[in-house]
Amino acid sequence: MLCLQIEHRAVWQSLWPIEKRLKMKEKNTFADLKSREKKARQDIIIDAAERVFAVKPFSNVSIRDIAKEAGISHASIYRYFPDQQSLFVEAFIHGAMEIVQFLADMIRDSETGDIEKVSEAYLTYLMTNDQYFRMMTHFMLDGSLSAELVEKLNAAERRIFDQFDILFRKMKMKEPVRPLSHAFFAALNGVLITFRNYPGRSKEAVHRHMLKIARVIATKFPQNDV
Repeated sequence: MLCLQIEHRAVWQSLWPIEKRLKMKEKNTFADLKSREKKARQDIIIDAAERVFAVKPFSNVSIRDIAKEAGISHASIYRYFPDQQSLFVEAFIHGAMEIVQFLADMIRDSETGDIEKVSEAYLTYLMTNDQYFRMMTHFMLDGSLSAELVEKLNAAERRIFDQFDILFRKMKMKEPVRPLSHAFFAALNGVLITFRNYPGRSKEAVHRHMLKIARVIATKFPQNDV
């Protein structure tokens, strides 16, 4: 009898690590599920914010507007974002990543770097998706953001610069190319700031004029054939 008890205890002890691992695995699985659910809800809120930004001036958008669009209470949003600025920054970053992917696809398909085509496409994209440009200019001028949010914005902006770096390297421009990317980015955004609400002109006329200026800007970055 004693031998059977000892044998039973030995078997149980040998299985205990397996039981422990299974419990840990189950715990991790539910933790992962909870994390994925939180991310999915954050994405729903961000998508709702972008839709609101597309039809309402950025400075007039409130958490209540976004909550209504997302179909949740405004208090529930704070379970997923600590404050309004954090939500707005995440919405901008989501848009910035779309811009980065758009640029990456276009630049990748160009063997030598067609800067005129890129400049026209960049302006057209931001004119079509005006909410991203309005968010961009808002954050560029906003001095009240926390250091953490500023770094998130800078990181998103650097990814746009990275694509322009690739463009200039394809054009065989001399290193360092990052200052050229800064100048190109600033010039194109300056066109949008200056002319996007040009009085007395139709949207189509303004669009044509801005694309004309974009082509002028492109000529200031001549390709190096060396």
